[in-house]
Amino acid sequence: MKHPLHQFRFCPKCGSKHFVEHNEKSKKCSDCGFTYYFNSSAAVVAVIENSYGEVLVARRAKDPAKGTLDLPGGFIDMHETAEEAVAREIKEETGLSVNSTKYLFSIPNIYLYSGFEVHTVDIFFRCTVNDFNHLIAQDDVSELQFIAFDKLNVDEFGLVSIRKGVEKILKLVLENK
Repeated sequence: MKHPLHQFRFCPKCGSKHFVEHNEKSKKCSDCGFTYYFNSSAAVVAVIENSYGEVLVARRAKDPAKGTLDLPGGFIDMHETAEEAVAREIKEETGLSVNSTKYLFSIPNIYLYSGFEVHTVDIFFRCTVNDFNHLIAQDDVSELQFIAFDKLNVDEFGLVSIRKGVEKILKLVLENK
């Protein structure tokens, strides 16, 4: 397995090329002594149900996994809570306003962005929305649709963590019936 910092060749502090593996999750500069630990980026995923018990599903407009199904969400910005991020991402991708959020679970992931492996922790939230009248696919979403839980096909979701999340959600739904 490749070191998670294999693409980092120079020290981010002094620019030295003597930036070498320190342990399984860090590199250290032999010149200035700076040690960089590679930590996961945080991302949010929204599970939104309508009054018919169907879940809101997006179709990805961009790579990675362009054209496949997804759940709305995205990266958490600096100085933003996970709850703020999920509400912002929902607004950006669907035009909807989130009324409340409830943490469900998290799943580690590797998200390939512009040829770079971004290690993430995808934080899944159940989000409630009262008004679906302003639903519109925008930002990096090409289409939005509601699908009944029993009609969800895990294989149609392009991102590994989302597939795992949908499997977990389906298990939770079945346990609550």
